[in-house]
Parts: sequence; C-alpha cells; structure tokens
Amino acid sequence: MNNKQLVKRILSLLKPYRSKLIIAMLSMVMVSAFGSAQAYLIKPLIDKIFISKDAFMLNMLPLALMAVFLFKGVFYYLYSSILDIVGQSIIKDLRQDIFAHVHALPISFFHHNPTGELISRVINDATLIQSAVSRALVGVLKDCFQVFGLLFVVFYLNWKLAAISLIFLPLATIPVIKFGKKFRQLSINNQQIVAKVSNIMHETITGHRIVKAFGMEKYEIKRFSALVESLFGIIVKDIKINSLQHPVMEIFGGVGISAVIWYGGHQVINGQSTPGTFLSFMAALIMIYDPIKGISNVNSPVQQGLAAATRVFGLLDIKPDIEDRPGALELPPFRERIEFRHVSFSYDKKVKVLQDINLTVPAGQVLAIVGASGGGKTTLVNLIPRFFEVSEGAILIDGHDLRDITQSSLRRQLAIVSQQTILFNDTVGNNIAYGDLSRPLTDIKAAAQAANALDFINDLPQGFDTIIGESGARLSGGQQQRISIARALLKNAPILILDEATSSLDTESEHEVQKALETLMQNRTTFVIAHRLSTIRNADRIIVIQDGRIVEDGRHDTLLNQSGVYKNLYNMQFSDS
Repeated sequence: MNNKQLVKRILSLLKPYRSKLIIAMLSMVMVSAFGSAQAYLIKPLIDKIFISKDAFMLNMLPLALMAVFLFKGVFYYLYSSILDIVGQSIIKDLRQDIFAHVHALPISFFHHNPTGELISRVINDATLIQSAVSRALVGVLKDCFQVFGLLFVVFYLNWKLAAISLIFLPLATIPVIKFGKKFRQLSINNQQIVAKVSNIMHETITGHRIVKAFGMEKYEIKRFSALVESLFGIIVKDIKINSLQHPVMEIFGGVGISAVIWYGGHQVINGQSTPGTFLSFMAALIMIYDPIKGISNVNSPVQQGLAAATRVFGLLDIKPDIEDRPGALELPPFRERIEFRHVSFSYDKKVKVLQDINLTVPAGQVLAIVGASGGGKTTLVNLIPRFFEVSEGAILIDGHDLRDITQSSLRRQLAIVSQQTILFNDTVGNNIAYGDLSRPLTDIKAAAQAANALDFINDLPQGFDTIIGESGARLSGGQQQRISIARALLKNAPILILDEATSSLDTESEHEVQKALETLMQNRTTFVIAHRLSTIRNADRIIVIQDGRIVEDGRHDTLLNQSGVYKNLYNMQFSDS
C-alpha cells in the first residue's frame, strides 16, 4: 500500500466527524486571518503612532489589537479542542474495529499471531495513527492556512521583498523530504520491537509460574532488556534526526531573513518604503517561517502514523476464512442427529489431519472419542462449532449443512468444557453467566448446585461476587473446572463437547468434576474426548481415531473383545494395576 492509498484510507477515518472538522477548519482559517492581522497591524502602529504621532490611532489601535487577540484565542480554543476530541474518537473507533475484527477471525489466525503483537496494534498503533491525524495531518492544514494568510500580507505590503523571500521558502522543504524516509523506517522498526516487548511481557506474566519453576528469571530479564535496548537505540536515532530538522530550518530561515533585511533596509533608506511597512513585512515573514518549521516538525509523527496504519490496515484487511453465506438460515432447535459425511480436513491444505470421516450421532447419544495424541480427536470436535471449516465433505445437523446456517444460531446450541479452563478476571457469578449476563442469581446458583460448586463458592469471601483473578487464579483446578461446567449447565445447550475435561485434575478433584459432568450430560448429545478410558466406560458409543480415520466403533465391552487399537490403549493404561 503506497503513501497515497494510506493517506486516503486514514482520512476515511474522519468521515463520521466531517461536521466537526468543518468547524475546526473554519476556526483554523480565522486563527490564520487574525494571526495575519497581528502582523499587518505593526505597519499603522509604527507609521501612524510613532512617526505621524496620530492620537486617534493611538486610542484605536490598542483596542483593535485586543480584539484580534481575543478572537484569535476563541477560534484557537475551538479548533484545538475539536481536533483533540476527533483524535480520541478515531482511537476509540479503531480499537473497537480491531477488537471486533480480531474476534471475527478463525482460530487458525491466533496460531500464527502472538497475543502481544495484537495488543500492541490495539494500544500503540492506534495511538500513533491518532497522533498523525489530529496533530500532524490536520496541523499541516492549520500551518498551510497560516502561510497563505501571511503570504497575502507580505505581497500586499511589498511584492518585491515577497518575491525575494519566496526564493528561500522551497529550500525549507528539503529537510521534510530528506528525513521523511528515515522517519518511516525507524518508525516501522520501533513498532515491530514494541510488539515484541508486549508479547514477551504477556508470555512471561501469564507464564510466571513456569519462569520461576525453571529458574529462568535472569534469562527472561536478559531477553527483555535486549529488546528494550534495541528500542532505545531506535528512539535515540529518531530524536537525533528530529532534532536536526530544527537547526537546518533555522539556517535556511536565517539566510532568507538576512537577504530580506539587506534589500528592505536599502528600500527604507532610499525612501521606497516606510519603517512601518518594513517592520510589518518582517513580522509577517518571521511568522511564515514558524508554520513552515511546524510542518517539518510533524514529519516524524506523520511517518510513524503511516507505518502504524500499514500494520493496522494490514490486520483489518485479513478476511475471515469462515463467514456466514448470504442468506444463511437460523438453525432450528436440534432434535434428530449430527452427521459427518466423507469429512476430511487439513490445516495447511497439504497433510490431511482427518480423512473420509463418516459418522452419525443420534440426538441424546454420548459419543466418546479416543485415540493416540495427534490422531485428530480435538480437530474432529472443533469442526462442529465451525472453529475450522471442513476441507472436504459436509457436517449436517438435522439435515442442515453447517455452511448454510448462521454461526451464531449454531453456537447457541453448543456448550464446550475443555481441558484448558477459560475463566475471566471477573466475579464467579459473571463467569457462570457468561453468554447471558442477564440471567438471575437464582438460575446461576442452581447451575452451581448442579455442578457441585455451590459449597466452595459460598465459602469464598464475597460468594458469587468474588473476583477470581486472571484465568481463575484464586481457585484450584477442580474448582475452575466446576465453574466452567456450571457455565455450560446454565447455557442449557442440547449439544455438548467435553474435550479432556478431567485429564489435568487430581483424583479427588476428578471425582467431584466427574459427578458434575454426569449431571451436565443428562439428556444431551455429548462428544467426549478422553485419555482416561475409565471415564468413558459407560458411554453409549466409543469411536477410535487413528491417523485421522475412524478405525473402531462400538461400546466398551465390544471393543475390548475385538483385541484392536482400543484394547491396546486400555491395556497400556491399566497394565500396572
């Protein structure tokens, strides 16, 4: 994406705020007009008061000058406050858009994009774009208005002197162009390292137990410090280049003003100009160089904003792999069966993780899925809520192809309890009611009771109002899992997916959780992935997946009698006993 496309797209962010920006731009024009008036008033101040000694002008000019300063201040407040509000509104809109877009992307996206980098784009990159828009690009407009207004004054006062001064104005653009590319590259490097810093912080803070357990504090500190040192080096380079712009502009301005003084002084001495005209001209000329320097000073934030925009728009341009088709239907309440018809799946479109799966699960059946790690068990159940799209074949619920129904209506009829319990840094009640926070406390308590969680919840300091910490850190593993089971119970979905829900628990916790799961599974169509075969003996049906294929299908006793893969898995688990 080139600069023109980037700027056009950044400016499109301003469309919702056009009316406010029009007011801001009109206020800028008025600030520029009154600024030019300030420069022009020097002429009558010198010529009429100090040279002609005009008493009337002595009374009127101070009043006029006060009015100019007053109105300039009012319009400055208007455009400055409006631009700040618009800038913050852009940050708000961008962050909301990025957050919403990220959550619309498939699970495969998160396998390739570190959490810290995504956080960096929401926090840092959006802020840089706001700075470029509200303070830089719009600031350039203000400075341009100021330049045009003052140019009118200098040409009106003395067009010959104005022509001489214009010879030096183009030279002032040299630093802007020269340093622009360097600012862009430094900004890109800066944002990339900031994203890595965010990612390391996220990983080490969320994984602090492992860092401490393996004694890797010094290693992580060294890794973090190396990135921070690199970031510091880039910032220092940016500071040096940015600081160099000002003296370069001063040199060009000094040469231009010196030439004007030499030529204009000769005109005053020769009687071709008045002292008031010359001083007014000089004031306007000096005021012209100030906004030109301002334009050069925004070069760095503009380049930073463009670099940030490249990253943000690159993320927003990623198309979700899984979207509702036009005219997708709402899935009716589930009643009959779930079917896999010749289903195959590949993550990379090369190696098939699942191959030609044919499976029919009647409503109300408890289906256990077993097999060696990496065989495709979790992938199989992840296709049901369309976390991934089938590569070949189709999955149907009551005869409806999943691709023909809306994702929201599909997922409303699903509940998931996984090995990795996902809880939020919120109250116990809100974690159980997640998905429908309007549910009354009586329903939440009933779900907690059914999940064997009510006793320990009541023992917490604030009961259901207790904040449980990030990922439920204040609860034990068994308590966390029972909260997630209560959440699934409250949702009351007809289809249930249990992905190794007890594999990480100790024996006592597993016993409590298993009782809660038995309650949860009643009258539901359940897909159970389990490594511990003891937990699925009573399943209505067991399928064995090996290398992406269903190799065995039947009840526990039947599969043991076949002396196949299932019996080998069973013997390995229970050989010691």
